[in-house]
Amino acid sequence: MGSSLVEIQVPGQKFVNGVPFPAVVSPPPATASAVPLTDSVKTQKAFLESLLLQSGAVLFRGFPLSTASHFNDVVEAFGYDELPYVGGAAPRTNVVGRVFTANESPPDQKIPFHHEMAQVPQFPSKLLFFCEVEPRSGGETPIVLSHVVYQRMKDKYPEFVERLEKHGLLYTRVLGEDDNPNSPIGRGWKSTFLTTDKTLAQQRAAKLGMKLEWLEDGVKTVMGPIPGVKYDERRQRKIWFNSMVAAYTGWEDERNDPVKAVTFGDGLPLPFHIVYDCLHILEDESVAIPWQKGDILLIDNWAVLHSRRSFDPPRRVLASLVK
Repeated sequence: MGSSLVEIQVPGQKFVNGVPFPAVVSPPPATASAVPLTDSVKTQKAFLESLLLQSGAVLFRGFPLSTASHFNDVVEAFGYDELPYVGGAAPRTNVVGRVFTANESPPDQKIPFHHEMAQVPQFPSKLLFFCEVEPRSGGETPIVLSHVVYQRMKDKYPEFVERLEKHGLLYTRVLGEDDNPNSPIGRGWKSTFLTTDKTLAQQRAAKLGMKLEWLEDGVKTVMGPIPGVKYDERRQRKIWFNSMVAAYTGWEDERNDPVKAVTFGDGLPLPFHIVYDCLHILEDESVAIPWQKGDILLIDNWAVLHSRRSFDPPRRVLASLVK
């Protein structure tokens, strides 16, 4: 390994079968400002990719990064293709280049565990988060290994998992016309489909495999059936890849009832106690390292689910999604 990045350990990290989760890299102590992170990313991309494949998430800590532009430079240094944010639920604003605000829902709300855009067929393979302003308290982005969750659910609820693998899930969400910043799923249909034209929205939804039912003041979207478990080819293991817990426990606002937001693919309701037990398993297996200003967290969206804890402002975490 070159000298511009070193692996370190931080409080709260887990070791899963001897592998650190997440992996944490920082500059060597003597050279805190010698090599810009953008250069290290370019020269050591193979090393970082192998670390990501092994750990599922890599935290970059201790680099002199302070602005959205710094973050955008690092994102571009990785050279991944950009993923347009079509079909996601969270209201987001473009900040600079390939950098967006993370979910802008109010600080007192938790955002439940999810794989980014798991409810649509085209989802990012990786996401990067950047801490521009560290939270006064709380506001961590807990992460959890998807295959561990799958295994625990399969051991405890084999019939449920079998049914999930057979039928998949159906996601239903009612969207208003415009964004509602007070709702964690408040993205209106115009910004969801990046258009004000209903016909074009209809076409873009169809491309995602989503059915639309227009209402007086919005639209009901039905997605699926879509698999709730996937196979991670690169790591050769099954993963818990869905937005079941997020939808069932969090897709709630004046338009949406979370219990109706997600069902089995054949329309049958999900057992309440199993969904909530899955939530406990996610919490139990998760790692939540408090944000420090300048941190970048690179997440493999195939391997890891993420969430957000409530916090005392200020806090500004930015995000970038890649294909």
